[in-house]
This record gives sequence, C-alpha cells and structure tokens, in this order.
Amino acid sequence: MPRPIPLFPGSIRRRVFKLHLHPANHRHSFLHSVVEYPLTYPIYTIWASNTSVGKTLVSAGLSISFLSAKSSPVSQKKFVYLKPIQTGFPDDSDSRFVYRKFSEFFAHKPLPFSVFASNYVLNASIPASDAVLGNGVVGGRIGNETLGAGLDKERNFGWKNLRWYEERKLLGSDSSESELPVSEVVCTTMHAWREAVSPHLAAEKEGAIVGDSELLHLLKSCLWMNKERTCNSAEEPEMMCVIETAGGVASPGPSGSFQCDIYRPFRLPAILVGDGRLGGISATISAYESLKLRGYDVTAVIFEDHGLVNEVPLLSYFRNRVPVLVLPSVPKDMSDDLMTWFDESQPIFLSLKEIMISDFVQRTKRLREMPKKACDVFWWPFTQHKSIPKEDVTVIDSRCGESFAIHKVQDFDWISQQFDACASWWTQGPDPHLQLELARDMGYTAARYGHVLFPENVYEPALKLAELLLESVGKGWASRVYFSDNGSTAVEIALKMAFRRFLTDNNLLSCHERANVDGRCMDLKVLALRGSYHGDTLGAMEAQAPSHYTGFLQQPWYGGRGVFLDPPTVSMYSGTWKLCLPEKMQILNVDQEFLSFSSREEIFKINRDGSSLAGLYSSFISEELLVLLDSNGLSQVGALIIEPVVQGAGGMQMIDPLYQRILVRECKDRKIPVIFDEVFTGFWRLGRESAAEMLCCQPDISCFAKLMTGGIIPLAVTLGSDAVFEAFTGDSKLLALLHGHSYSGHAMGCMAAVKSLKWFKYYNANMKIICESRFLQELWDTELVLQISLHPVVHRVVALGTLCAIELLAEGCNAGYASTYASSLLKRLREDGIYMRPLGNVIYLMCGPCTSPLICLHILKKVYARIHEFGQQKSTSAASELGIC
Repeated sequence: MPRPIPLFPGSIRRRVFKLHLHPANHRHSFLHSVVEYPLTYPIYTIWASNTSVGKTLVSAGLSISFLSAKSSPVSQKKFVYLKPIQTGFPDDSDSRFVYRKFSEFFAHKPLPFSVFASNYVLNASIPASDAVLGNGVVGGRIGNETLGAGLDKERNFGWKNLRWYEERKLLGSDSSESELPVSEVVCTTMHAWREAVSPHLAAEKEGAIVGDSELLHLLKSCLWMNKERTCNSAEEPEMMCVIETAGGVASPGPSGSFQCDIYRPFRLPAILVGDGRLGGISATISAYESLKLRGYDVTAVIFEDHGLVNEVPLLSYFRNRVPVLVLPSVPKDMSDDLMTWFDESQPIFLSLKEIMISDFVQRTKRLREMPKKACDVFWWPFTQHKSIPKEDVTVIDSRCGESFAIHKVQDFDWISQQFDACASWWTQGPDPHLQLELARDMGYTAARYGHVLFPENVYEPALKLAELLLESVGKGWASRVYFSDNGSTAVEIALKMAFRRFLTDNNLLSCHERANVDGRCMDLKVLALRGSYHGDTLGAMEAQAPSHYTGFLQQPWYGGRGVFLDPPTVSMYSGTWKLCLPEKMQILNVDQEFLSFSSREEIFKINRDGSSLAGLYSSFISEELLVLLDSNGLSQVGALIIEPVVQGAGGMQMIDPLYQRILVRECKDRKIPVIFDEVFTGFWRLGRESAAEMLCCQPDISCFAKLMTGGIIPLAVTLGSDAVFEAFTGDSKLLALLHGHSYSGHAMGCMAAVKSLKWFKYYNANMKIICESRFLQELWDTELVLQISLHPVVHRVVALGTLCAIELLAEGCNAGYASTYASSLLKRLREDGIYMRPLGNVIYLMCGPCTSPLICLHILKKVYARIHEFGQQKSTSAASELGIC
C-alpha cells in the first residue's frame, strides 16, 4: 500500500509550507483566486480526453525524459509533478506512481548523477487520513527511502492537514555516496479523498469540500515556490512542472465545477492525452474543442497506440495546428513494472519534452517583444504616444471574467492578474461564467450562420434580440429596432430619425421637398447639454458642445450644429449629496433646502416635480429655448439629445434627474423629438436596465451599444417609436431611411446580446439583481464611498450602479481632460492589480452587472489606501516647495 506522505518533512528545513483551507459555499467563487505564476520555467497542465487513457504515464515519462537530458555536470535540474485532486487515496495515488516509476526507471537505467526523489501529500479528507493512519506507518527508513508522518490535531471542515512524505536519494552511476544530489523529482498531491469516485461526490460524501478559489490559491502557492529557477532561451531550462488533472477535461472538480472551468483563470498551456481506443477519435477531438472554447492553448496531443490507427484521422484534423504523438501500446504483462515500455517510449517523450520547451521559450520571447512591437505599429485611440514608453505598455495574455492576466517583467517574468476597472472602456459585463456562455453561443452562431445580409431577411438571433429589446428597454414606447455597428453610428441614425420626425410633425415637408432629395429650406439644429459626448463620427460630434474632442486639432470641420445648455449636476461632496447649479442659474432664487439631499435615492424621487425648483427649471429652460429660436424661422431645434443621468466621457458628471425630466417635457410640448443616448448608461450600467427608468420619462428615440453584447463583439441599435417609423414610410424608396452597414444585425452580435441581456436581467443567472425588482444591488460600499468623499484630496464622488467616479481636487493645468495629475496614483493602483485609465483628474472604477459587491469592496479599499498615500505625497511636496521641510 502507498506510504503516507506529508508535505515538506520537518527534517528537511529548506522547505516549509503550511496551509489552512476552508470550504467555499459558492461553487464558483473566484474572489480570492488572484492568479499569478512565474514564467521562469515551463508549466503545463496535463488533460485527458477520458479517464484511464494514461495521463499519469505521460507525466512519469516526462519526468524521466526531462531529468535524463542533463545539460551540464553542474546543473541542478528539477521536475515538479502536482496532482491537485486525487480520489481513491491512499490505494490510488498518481503522485506516488510518478515518484515510484521514476525511481524504478533510475534503478533500471541509472543516470550518471544523483537525484533526490520525494513525494508529499498536503491535505486529505478524514476518511483518507484515517485509512493512512490505519496502516501504522509513521516514519523510519526502508532501504534508502525515508518515511515521515505528522498530523495536525485540528480537524478543519472534514480535512486533516497532513505532513506526510516519502523520499529517497538515488545515487548516480558516476556519483559517490557523499555527493549532494544535483537534481530533484518532487511529486505532490494537494487534496486527497478516500472514495474512488468523481471528486464532487467524494467531497460531498466525506464532508471535505474545497472551493475553486481555495484550490487555485494552493496551486498558485506551489508554483511560486520555485520562481528563482530561470530559463535561458539558448539552453534547456533547469526546471519543468506538470499539473495533472483528474479524469477527463469536463470531469467535475470537488466543488462540482468542471475542471476545464476551474483552471481557466490560469490558462496554462495544455498537453492533451488523447484516446487510442475505439471511439477515441471523437473523444479526443471533443476534449480538444472544449479546451479551445475556454481559451486554452493546446501544445500537443499524445496517446497510446491501441492498434486502431487513430492517429491518421487525428493527424488530418489537427494538421498545421497541433503536433500528434503516438506512444507504444502498454503491455498486458506488467512483470517488469513497465520498464521496457518506458524505455521504448523515451524517443516519444523526448519529442514531447522538446515541443513543450520550445513552445515555452517562444511564448516568453513573444511576450517580451510585444510592447516594443506594439509601440512600433499601433496607433492607439485617445493616447499621446510620445508619453508612453514601451515599459508602460500592458501585455494582456488572457481574460477571465472581470480580470486580465498580464505579463510582467522585473527581475524575472511572471503572469499576474489585474482587475479591469475600466470595464474595457465601458463595454464589459460578464463574469467568468457568462464569458464562457457567450463564447459557446457565438461559436454555435458563427458555425450556423456566419454572416448574412440583413435587408428584407430574418433569422432567429436578430428577431430574438429585437423582440427582447422592445419588451425591455423599449417597452411602452418603442416599436422598431434599427441595427448598426457602434454607438456613434447609432447616434447619427437617431439624428436622422429625429429630424425627419420633426419635419413631419411640424408640417415642414412640402410635396416638392418630398420629391427632391436635394431640397433644403432650413437649418436644423440639435439641443444638447454641455459636457455631453455622443461619439467620434462627424455628425455625432456636431451634436455636442465644443470640447477637447471637437477642437481644431481634432476636427477642423467642426461647426457645432447645436445649441447647448449648461446643466445642474449632483455629486457627493464631503459626505453629502449636493446640487451644483451652473453660473446662469445661480441668479435664480433657489431655496437652500433644494441644494442638498439626505440620500442619493432622494435625488431620483418623482415628488421633486412639485417643488419650486422644478418650476424654476421649467421657466429657465423655456426662456433659453425662446432665445435659441431664430426669429426668421429658418433655424429650428429639430432634436434634443441627452445622456440620461450620467455624462460619461464628459467627466462622469451626474446631471440632476429633475432637470433632465423637465427638459424632456418642455421639448415634447414643442414637438421636438427626444433622443436618449444610452450607449454608456444602458443595460444596468447605472443600476437599472435603462437610465430612462431613473428619469421616469420616455424618449422618442434611444441608442444602445457597449454592454448590450457583454462587450464581446461590437453591435449597436437605435430604437424608435411608431411615430418616428411612420415618418419614413411612403411610396418612394427615397422616403426610406437610407442608411446601413454591411454587418447590420449580424447574427453573432445579436446572439451575444440576447445571451447577455437575459443573463444580466434574471436573478437565476445574475444574483446581483434584487429578486422581484428592477434594481441592481448596491455594489460599492456606501460607508467607504462616504469616507473617500471626505478625504482632503477628493473633490467629489459619484457612486451609482457599476460606476464609482472620483474627482481629485485640482486646479489650473492639473484639472481637466488633458491633466496628468492622477498618473502616479494610477501607476500605483496598477501595481496593486487594478487597471484604470483617467479622464484627466477624474478617476473611476467600473465593474459589470455580475460583479460581486465583495470584489468591489476589495478594489475600493485598495483605491482608498492609495488615495490616502497620494494625499500624503502631495502634502509633503507642497510643504517642501514652501520651505517648511
């Protein structure tokens, strides 16, 4: 029976490791699984297309081939085998198998140098531990093998933290007894259960459940123990690590999650052990596709020959993608303990090892070269390239849910995790599970539809999305959905719709003008708010007030075909929500009680409509509109466009909802069509499915994009009322809306949008939605937000839905969009694992509708700490300039 083997024995002082695991109640907990691993040596995950196809044989063969190819007499090589999940223990122990087979092969064909071989167990369920203790082996020596055992007295949730091990020194043919071992084989079982069943069943039966995040945390710790090992691209690395999974690719882990999902945050390159048996072709291809769907790189496929020539169709399928290696058949006669088989298989394992090392070297080289290559060929948007050295370029290796896995270099290379606090420029909403769902559905849609033209056609994804939009954000007012490709274009389409509706409603389309496409008799303008941003296409820019985005350096054609009002804004100032009136309104006799609020919710109450402030707003807006109307009637305001509640690119300014509601009412009374630009604010960004719900009023036209597809692919829509649609109907095609895109209503985008919108909205998928309400639960800790607003370096805070914006107190060149005032602060936050981009001296955190409030709290605490540090630095700098220090 296998010897009980604890993690680093007490007699070996050079390795000390103690862990206390606690079960996760939530099977998909990723909160604490900060993914980091070194790139100083090759690390691969060994997957299988099914159970009993030889994963452990491959691991053992790799240990032999790696240690056998010693590069120099003085090098110290190390092969690490990790088995995170083991059932059937101690009767079955894959780590012990690798340890034993390497030792037996060494005895069969001794290497010229000595090797120190060891095997450890970190944690075992109580039944598995009791089975080991029942064997009565607690320490001693058998030949040259040292046995040790220890046991923590604590029993933690069905676990015992073992300290059991076996180890032996394997003396090389050219070595003396006194020579220190120059190479190592270290085998480790991380979690073990007694029952020889699927891990989720064993964990439940034995009361020893380990959550996904705990499993990843322990795996991370094991990988970091050897970060000092380096790899010279010109030589073979000094170390290699393989992580062997349990069962097949989609076998459940102890939490019930599929293993291909559990390890997805790491996205370590994969070796797939295929199936050479009858039915193995299908099983191997299915396993490969499952890994690729989840974003894994599969480096090689290897399987045992069962005489069915499975390699022929597999080589055809994997042609030019993945090398396929075939091992000799495992003999039925095991009398020599597979030593002859391992000997015959060595050329194959040597080829596999060389493929793995070459792939590792190429990967690390590519990651190192990417920043310089990016600086040489990219033209990034909204970026002054002169101020971005290649050292500041973030290399993103992968994404899992809310976080990037990025490549970092200091004294050595490693992969680290950063929370995407930009929500990838306001588009991202999926957690890791929705991301996978989107990948699956988009793969299906691409395979079924590819792309088909949209005019006069219908297909299921586009129809589903249109119906879903009209039943949700368009319910009660919209009747039509117009598809486009991005938010700026959706706005331009909305302007065309609004102008036609305005001309129709005001009887300004004569018969001559209907027939003559060149006819023009008036100058139509747009009514908009200062600080608004509606996109970068030329027409959308004309509908926004002069700003950094519209200046001569950016858009020499800009004329500003709009009239722009200064809106009142609301933010939290020093712990209190306050209303800030624009300069023109400050002459109004506003009662002070209307300028502050006891809570954020009070700002949105509909009973504010009966206040004297509402009357003042109405009078002020009416007077502004009268002044704006051209006395000769040739200049007309043909549309109102607003970003409801929050202006995004304008500095994350929250506009007083009462003001916007009254503005909409005044325009509708004058037959001016109303456009809501919800490209930024839509789909739970501000805590409601549509920001229109927060204003308690409806538009005539509305634009959506960004979060609509979960950020996985571009798509935009413009929703219009029936009256807007009817303004384009008639006998002539020239009356139709002559606007379109080759990719209008593309199937992949529509399918992604359907999946995302349903996922965000329904409690059974997104537990951040308050059941039986239309609200997203509070994501940002209210007390901590208040504390941030009280900090002396903070001017104001807006926390709403998935957004938490913080404006730093700044003056002169330190304020405004062009400011670099926050650069040092954001650099520190990136070091903390939070990726942020500023809007001048406004920094913001953004998550998705599925993000846990606990994650938001964790991130917000780091931001608060760095703001405090930033304030101290500014105080010290100011004191120094004044000569105080």
